[in-house]
Amino acid sequence: MDVLKYIEENILVFDGAMGTILQKKGLKLGENPEILNIENREIILDIHKEYIKSGANVITTNTFGSNELKLKRTNYSVEDIIYAGVDIAKEAAKGTDTLIALDIGPIGELLAPMGTLKFERAVEIFKREIEAGVKSGVDLILIETMTDLYEVKAAIIAAKETCNLPILCTMTFEEDGRTFTGCLPESMCITLEALGVNAVGINCSLGPKELKDIVERVINTTNLPVMIQPNAGLPKIIDEQTVFTIDEKEFSRYVEEYVKLGVSIIGGCCGTNPKFIKELDFIREKYKRVKRDYIKQYAICSPSKVVFIDEPKIIGERINPTGKKKFKEALIKGDIDYILNQGLEQVEGGADILDVNVGLPEINEKEVMKKAIEELQCIIDLPLQIDSNKKDVIEAGLRTYNGKPIVNSVNGDIECLEEILPLVKKYGGAVVGLTLDKEGIKNKAEERLEIADRIIKKALEFGIKIEDIYIDCLCLTASAQQEEVMETLKGIKLVKEKYGVKTLLGVSNISFGLPNRQLINETFLALALGAGLDLPIMNPNSQGMMDVMNSFKVLNNNDKKAKNYIEKYGNLKIERKISSGNEIKKKIEEEISLENAILKGLKRKTKIITEELLKEKTELDIVNEYLIPSLDKVGEKFEKGIIFLPQLIQAAETVKISFDIIKDRLSVNNNKNISKGKIILATVKGDIHDIGKNIVKVILENYGYEILDLGKDVPIEVIVEKALNEKVKLVGLSALMTTTVKSMEDTIIALKENGYKGSIMVGGAVLTKDYAEKIGATYYAKDAKESVNIAKKVFE
Repeated sequence: MDVLKYIEENILVFDGAMGTILQKKGLKLGENPEILNIENREIILDIHKEYIKSGANVITTNTFGSNELKLKRTNYSVEDIIYAGVDIAKEAAKGTDTLIALDIGPIGELLAPMGTLKFERAVEIFKREIEAGVKSGVDLILIETMTDLYEVKAAIIAAKETCNLPILCTMTFEEDGRTFTGCLPESMCITLEALGVNAVGINCSLGPKELKDIVERVINTTNLPVMIQPNAGLPKIIDEQTVFTIDEKEFSRYVEEYVKLGVSIIGGCCGTNPKFIKELDFIREKYKRVKRDYIKQYAICSPSKVVFIDEPKIIGERINPTGKKKFKEALIKGDIDYILNQGLEQVEGGADILDVNVGLPEINEKEVMKKAIEELQCIIDLPLQIDSNKKDVIEAGLRTYNGKPIVNSVNGDIECLEEILPLVKKYGGAVVGLTLDKEGIKNKAEERLEIADRIIKKALEFGIKIEDIYIDCLCLTASAQQEEVMETLKGIKLVKEKYGVKTLLGVSNISFGLPNRQLINETFLALALGAGLDLPIMNPNSQGMMDVMNSFKVLNNNDKKAKNYIEKYGNLKIERKISSGNEIKKKIEEEISLENAILKGLKRKTKIITEELLKEKTELDIVNEYLIPSLDKVGEKFEKGIIFLPQLIQAAETVKISFDIIKDRLSVNNNKNISKGKIILATVKGDIHDIGKNIVKVILENYGYEILDLGKDVPIEVIVEKALNEKVKLVGLSALMTTTVKSMEDTIIALKENGYKGSIMVGGAVLTKDYAEKIGATYYAKDAKESVNIAKKVFE
């Protein structure tokens, strides 16, 4: 069966759960399910056969956790497990037209900058799995149960660099409509469609009832086939057993509604079994794939922010060393905080996208571009525009970027187009085409249109959609080429009329060499917007430029009923003035405060300010007056959904810079200790997942607590012994798997039976507050921030 051709017209049925069935068949606590491919082949074979018998078109190999990091605790290699897993699936499918999907799950470690696993290392890990699967003869690649968009990208890149098999990707979302790391369904769709996968969707975490809003958002954002594999409802723990809350009939009723909306690939996740798949097979027989209208959208994104270019949007121009002495000095010194400040100020000014240009002969532009993108994406959520004229710099930026960026730029030279456009296609970006070639910038608008035509046609040949091509008709300075100013505006009109593409322009170029440049810039911006400019590259911290943008959106019917305009200007008297000395001093003081540096994630500035404060204040004063209140503010933003996990971790790591300086100072001065108390953290016996525990560790450490991290799969006796010997007041236990919740309860019982008098907090994806109380825990921590609140109660 040609799966891609089949899903053009038909509903495709995947199989259901593997892990929860194996648990019912006796999978031992903490045992890796994938080793059963070798040690109990028949049990896996029987499950596959049952799914095929129930009507599954596709069975997934028992290789979800078959990466080298998860398997290092076993006696088997990645190749051992995958070769065996594919061989079992092939045997089960023999004599049928059932397809075999190589199942690729998360690595089990957070990627940098949230964690320590490097992106390129993640690509290597995924490549090893995929190479083994391809060699074994799988039909397609299924990347599933992902929470981090960056990890999904690593897996997709690994697949694309290894084979030409169809790639299907699903992520797992929480009830708030985001993944664990804060990724939006829209960001997933926009990024993965640009990366060239063949289907996108949702699996695990929630039941079909709870998926309704997320499914609709996915269908309304992508043109790809949509896939869903829900759980059998939300799990509950009853009599120490995990029980899923809906049966196969109710499950299929919800799935049927989603098929009517346009979902075309269906299956099951945790709690489902062959009975569920049999019901889905009835749906497959009953329906053809619903034809959805093509969604023509102009969009770029970060994981937590999507910018739809459905009205004029601002690209911030200030991360660019051209003509900026201080910026050049910062780049040469490696002062990344200077770049971050430029980014943060533009966010506050109202930018929608940030241009990132670090081109300077004196530096390694490729490495600085990678560093700038990594650091910017830690502290802001705006999409970025990668700005360079060097192939290696552009590729480094594209490979590093998390989401869908803009590439600025290509020009009309065929050599340039053939060098850069394949990179844009491979890494899933939008591209800016400059209307110039080897002969330079043409004088007439019609000549620039000819170059735009060449760029657009070549981009389309490489498979880049028309929606992802932006044309820059190029702005020349009015002081030297006054006659050509209106040709630029005419060029914008011609490009828009002929191709309907979005247009981009560096607006401030117009005023070089003229007095009162701001007035020229504002006037030209208004003219360009009127001509159809979509993306002005400009300074969002210029009040006059922002005033033009805001007023234009009223006149252009973008700002409906002038709501935003009235909100911004209704009670505001506009005065253009030079700031007084006191105002400038106040602004400087605010910008150099330790709290401000921590909230913005500026590590270098945090180091400098901490060292200055230590000249006047004691170590503990800095901790109590600056560090803890700053982290509290970050925590409040996290709880309110203003920031997400990457920003929370970045702030904690920034505080660590200050804490390390203070600890070193205390060590010199009589070895004093600033620890607010010892806390044990451990992932319980049988559970090999410690992402959540590691996040909690980072946050608690930077609140001043001393963490005794016992690791993962920790025996009960080790936890008990450590808790008693170290006399800790708080023990934190983590469990991610439903099968290890019983181990958590046994650990709590053992602690109490052995005389432990302190508090016990528990956390993990499968836990609830009610169940935490039932198994005897003192506290339930729903996330890392809540663990801080608990620690404060215990110690303070």
